[in-house]
Amino acid sequence: MTAAHPTSSPDRATLATSAEKALACAKAAIDKKAENAKLLDLTELSGFTDYFLVCSGMSDRQVQAIADSVQAAMEGSGHELLSAEGYGEGRWVLMDFGDVVVHVFLDALREYYDLETLWADAPRLKIPSEFYGPGASRLN
Repeated sequence: MTAAHPTSSPDRATLATSAEKALACAKAAIDKKAENAKLLDLTELSGFTDYFLVCSGMSDRQVQAIADSVQAAMEGSGHELLSAEGYGEGRWVLMDFGDVVVHVFLDALREYYDLETLWADAPRLKIPSEFYGPGASRLN
């Protein structure tokens, strides 16, 4: 985890790797039709992670499918899931990959917890439009 020592700033190579990892999580989520995916850059704001991916599913089964896709993509590229919560209920799955934390919300709950407002000072990392394909309903 790049933010393990709060007084040191992460080097550029580590941040690039964290950003690539965050984008890979976003791609895996979008591949399962995650809605309204946002990547929040917390590198200058947080001592516990570099990026949040926040996205929504329209049903508990879709939330679980999105989480499964993200986990498979990360494990497939050698990244360990450090912890996860909420998978059984499928309402809000939180997945901690160290420098990237993924939040997959049931759409109605996302508005209630409103992480984007809580981290309003965080810059957004642009998700490439090609991740969405031609039939995208909500781009970032």
